[in-house]
Amino acid sequence: MKKRPISSDGTDVERRKSRRFPVVVPVEVSWRGPAGTALKEDAVARLVNDKGGFLKMSNYPAVGSRVTLANFLSAQTAEARVLAAPDSRPGVASGIIVELIVPSERFWGVDLQVNKTIVELQNLEKALKAEEIDLALVREYRDAMDYIGSVTETLRRLRTIKPRASSDDGELLSALAADRIRRAISVCLDVTADLDAGRIRQDSRNTEELAGALQHLQQRLKQGRAFATPDKSVSARTSAPGGSTSV
Repeated sequence: MKKRPISSDGTDVERRKSRRFPVVVPVEVSWRGPAGTALKEDAVARLVNDKGGFLKMSNYPAVGSRVTLANFLSAQTAEARVLAAPDSRPGVASGIIVELIVPSERFWGVDLQVNKTIVELQNLEKALKAEEIDLALVREYRDAMDYIGSVTETLRRLRTIKPRASSDDGELLSALAADRIRRAISVCLDVTADLDAGRIRQDSRNTEELAGALQHLQQRLKQGRAFATPDKSVSARTSAPGGSTSV
């Protein structure tokens, strides 16, 4: 077996041509055993790129085996070759490293695409800072990056919840709604600053639509508080001794 090249300080030389990105994608790995027996094992893709990636799994095929990968989320399949396993390369534990026969980013689904976008935004933020671009613009990219990261994590957790009667999805969506409120507050403060600085035309149609949307939101927030917090006077009347309602 061909060994990985070693640098002068004794560490492994990185041969990977493109960066891997963290994902959580459930897949099924199928292959033929030594006697030609058809074998299958569930796995989870954890670090991937368009060339292949690391699959976490308990039982695995031998190095050099040809395997078929089936993405449980998208139902797509891909052919791959096993490059490394726990017994073949130091540092590989609890899984295998595979190389896709035909490189593909789409096979891993949206997780890979979104994580690549986050990294690109991070690189763009660094470039803007290096060029001494207005810090307000840099913050816009930072806010966008935080939002993408938050939504990505929520979607990932929603997709990995097993189909069952559970409140987990409701809790995740509530957390996403809470984050949306936080961002709405931040946007309102930014719009106020823009108005104070004279960057917004008062006769703009957008400002009229924004004012209408804010009025509607204010009414709904008041209604929500009314339903969530019972009137104390009503509660006192209905809890009178004997269960009767005092007039």
